[in-house]
Amino acid sequence: MDTAEIIAMFDKYVIANYGRLPRVIVQGEGNYLYDAEGTKILDMFPGWAVSGIGHCHPKVVEAIRAQAGQLLHIDNTFYIPQQGQLAKMLSQRAFGGKCFFCNSGAEANEAALKLARKHTPREKYKFITAEGSFHGRTFATVTATAQPKYHDGFLPMLPGFEYVPFNDCEAMEAAFSDEVAGVMIEPIQGEGGINVATEEYMQTIRRLCDENGAVMMLDEVQTGMGRTGEWFGYKHYDVMPDIITMAKALGGGVAIGAMMATEHIAASLVPGTHASTFGGNPLACAAGIAVIEAIEEEYLLDNAIKMGQYAADKLQQLKEKHPVIDHVRGKGLMIGIKLTGPGAKIVDGCLEKGLRINCTQGDVLRFMPSMTVTSEQIDQAIEILDSVLAQES
Repeated sequence: MDTAEIIAMFDKYVIANYGRLPRVIVQGEGNYLYDAEGTKILDMFPGWAVSGIGHCHPKVVEAIRAQAGQLLHIDNTFYIPQQGQLAKMLSQRAFGGKCFFCNSGAEANEAALKLARKHTPREKYKFITAEGSFHGRTFATVTATAQPKYHDGFLPMLPGFEYVPFNDCEAMEAAFSDEVAGVMIEPIQGEGGINVATEEYMQTIRRLCDENGAVMMLDEVQTGMGRTGEWFGYKHYDVMPDIITMAKALGGGVAIGAMMATEHIAASLVPGTHASTFGGNPLACAAGIAVIEAIEEEYLLDNAIKMGQYAADKLQQLKEKHPVIDHVRGKGLMIGIKLTGPGAKIVDGCLEKGLRINCTQGDVLRFMPSMTVTSEQIDQAIEILDSVLAQES
């Protein structure tokens, strides 16, 4: 089937709830994609930040191949060795917590919200989240997502959620009461436009949760697994959360999510309170183990720092050349390019020239390559972006 036939098949049989790019992707290798016409595309936003160590990393592919021949799935009424091993590896690279496994970031955040409610007294039922956040598409997580555009058509939202401006310590303090069960915050807002939390903001949340018996939950779905140069985004701050959630890059392309909680709080999630049929299956966990091993064996945390700074410097130079760039922000390989106008045409223009980036909030380009990216690939991306900006100016 050619591209036109595949798109026609989608139009007839697949619900059109995604705005799809007019390309049929058939292969991924490292930091490149290949479409059905054989076109090679440099991917600086791989799999919506899922392919954090590149497409089809050999170590992940081999782990999946080996596990698929042994055991694909078994229910969680049994002990699953790969699940226990992955939980141990994650715990040792975070704060020593315990893990619950699921299939996505939304499910991980849903589990975190439920655990916070279950762990705190019954009168505590409220949650505080930040404007511009994104936490998922389930009813609870889309309610937690403080962006009205995601609520349209689904009102009324669930009760008990209050929104405050991101990085506003006074607003956060004013929102607290004895009824607050927890706060859910992204260390860096991804879909919100690569907005980085301040040290003061994170410290304020920690203090308020401690003073009010609330749970501090950090949504690390995008910031987790090394993208910022640390295993988790919270490690850039002098703060210890009660719960973190992760997904996206955790499986190297395989669907998996996880919630980690301190041992004390995790004890509240007793049998019957929450579950996931596919969560923590052997295949997904084997992929997650391989991802962690690859990150450490190839020193990809160091590369995220080094290449993140390299990319930020190059983009800053581009800013001096193109007034449409207002400023560059982010941490590690999680970079936002704030524009003075719309970015959709720039994204389209880059794709036409063989570069995949993303635009969020209408005017923020997301530049989030995998942790295996090289300086030569960043140079190639900058060159294409430069040419497109020149055409658009």
